[in-house]
Amino acid sequence: MIDLYAAGTSNGVRARIALEECGLPYTLHLIALDKGEHKTAAFLAMNPQGQIPVIVDRDGPGGRTLTLAQSTAILIYCAEKSGRFLPQDGAARAAVLQALMSGSTDVTPYFGAASALTRLKEPHPPAVQLLKDRLRAMFKVWDDTFATRRQCAGDEVSIADLSLYPGYWRVKGAMPEVVDGFANLSRWAEAMAARPAIQRALQF
Repeated sequence: MIDLYAAGTSNGVRARIALEECGLPYTLHLIALDKGEHKTAAFLAMNPQGQIPVIVDRDGPGGRTLTLAQSTAILIYCAEKSGRFLPQDGAARAAVLQALMSGSTDVTPYFGAASALTRLKEPHPPAVQLLKDRLRAMFKVWDDTFATRRQCAGDEVSIADLSLYPGYWRVKGAMPEVVDGFANLSRWAEAMAARPAIQRALQF
């Protein structure tokens, strides 16, 4: 059994999607970020960075308990543990990992920075707009990509799709203008949103 410590952020949703889609049994422990539960001694013992998500797998490699943070690392771990969503072929695997990083290390950080700036007592609109423009440029590339293939790294759902969708979902909900007008991106997102595992993962 796996214990998931998370909240409904892009990163938290990404980890829960990983577990749901890979069919790995888990128990969800909600972490109230607004109450500082990610800064308690118990949580910091699992992740000294004080960030969600964290998983604790009681049946990790070699039968030993594994504690793992970072949503992308969790996504890869779940894919490898379940044997799903990450191809073994070298070229196909490299393509998936390349696409994976866009959702994890490009979209999510820019969205997080834009969100943080908008919550400041004295927000700086030009800086917020700069980040939104950068996000829109990223999603424009994805819209062009989905004009020629069904999924992020080909025709099959992979961890790249499971990584990108939480970022898209958060941006769509908070800054809809950033993704407005991208028909191909929208079709992909609707197909991902229809997946039962993703629907369950979004219920925080």
